[in-house]
Amino acid sequence: MYRLSRLRYVFPIGLFIAFFLDGSISKVFSGWLFSYPYSMVSHLIVLWLVLAYFFEEDTKIPLVSFAAVAGLIFDLYYSGIIGLFMFLFPLIILLTQALAKYFTPTFLTVIMFFFIDITCLELLNYFAYSLIGLINSNFGDFLVYVLAPTLALNLIYLVVLYFPIHSLFARSVQRKNS
Repeated sequence: MYRLSRLRYVFPIGLFIAFFLDGSISKVFSGWLFSYPYSMVSHLIVLWLVLAYFFEEDTKIPLVSFAAVAGLIFDLYYSGIIGLFMFLFPLIILLTQALAKYFTPTFLTVIMFFFIDITCLELLNYFAYSLIGLINSNFGDFLVYVLAPTLALNLIYLVVLYFPIHSLFARSVQRKNS
């Protein structure tokens, strides 16, 4: 069904836009997002992927593949090396798929899943970087100065973008009438 719907164009374009908006927002608002000691990390790519899972209906987008490619490109573009996001983005989608089958998708459950996804993403990122010695802050500081502000920023994104993205997907899921 994916190849018969307009989502075959809309989804990759939206993922591309989310990819560049993550970096652009971080650059333009860096003085506000990364003011010492706080750090808010924009995760619009994760938002797009998670909402795509909930809004795809019977279309069945290959989300894990898209997430892996987006993670690889994200790593190469923003850090110059193949890093964690190539593995973390698909892992987050798999986590969402595994947990979501037990819940009815509503606005509040999507908020809950997105909260869990961002928390897991940031925690895995923190533990991996602390394991190799790139982070020297303690866990309490990470929770207060990075995780909490990041969750707040991304939950605001979700609340603001949920209904526009839902309507975009609803219009795009319909089959083309050719």
